[in-house]
Amino acid sequence: MKGLLVLVCALALSSCSKTQPEPLPPQGASASAAPVSPATATAPPAPTPTPAATVSAGPLAATLHPALLDPSKASEKAPPQFKAKFVTTKGDVVVEVHRDWAPNAADRFFNLVKLGFFDDTRFFRAISGFMVQFGISGDPAVAAKWQEANIPDDPVVQSNKRGFLTFAQRGTPNTRSTQVFVNLVDNARLDGMRFAPFGQIVTGMEVIDALYKGYGEGAPMGAGPDQGRIQAQGNAYLDSQFPKLDGVKRAEILR
Repeated sequence: MKGLLVLVCALALSSCSKTQPEPLPPQGASASAAPVSPATATAPPAPTPTPAATVSAGPLAATLHPALLDPSKASEKAPPQFKAKFVTTKGDVVVEVHRDWAPNAADRFFNLVKLGFFDDTRFFRAISGFMVQFGISGDPAVAAKWQEANIPDDPVVQSNKRGFLTFAQRGTPNTRSTQVFVNLVDNARLDGMRFAPFGQIVTGMEVIDALYKGYGEGAPMGAGPDQGRIQAQGNAYLDSQFPKLDGVKRAEILR
């Protein structure tokens, strides 16, 4: 299994090895670890469980968007500034992306949204007082194709402030792929770890705050989802083992 993507802080913010989950907000990798940070170790008790969220199963992403099986299709240059709308199980969220903040990240995010990559996916790593992470395809066939489809690092221009979006990464340079995290608080400590924000939530931060966080940190550091199994089994694994997770129903570029 390849390293999980995670937010790395003192321990490992992004999965640093192929067998270790990433501590920081991660991206999609067959065993990518979710982001982990010092905040994770001292995070408050998990909130009271909430009713299970429902995300329609629907056809496999590859069936709806054949281009998802070919990462080379994600080559379009993003506009200097654009907005993307995410329809989630808790409500709608609008993200505003600034290409001058992190051009490689902005281009990748723009293409992922256009291709439908985030449709019918889950917020598989949600940690109170830290961040919420998503971006592993619910279709294992798609996840496998993007596992090593990495983009070059961007200089860190903006800080990881509350509501800002950043790509997760492993513990080595140039390992961002598809996993994104939303900072729930100001996480400026991540700025010096190559985590370059590329956009921010302009509408719906209350929706992000309301996402289910009862499972806490992901395996093996916590009781939450194992990124390797998400990569291998997709939504079938998450829906059967972690039914309360919230998710993205669909995402689109706003014109």
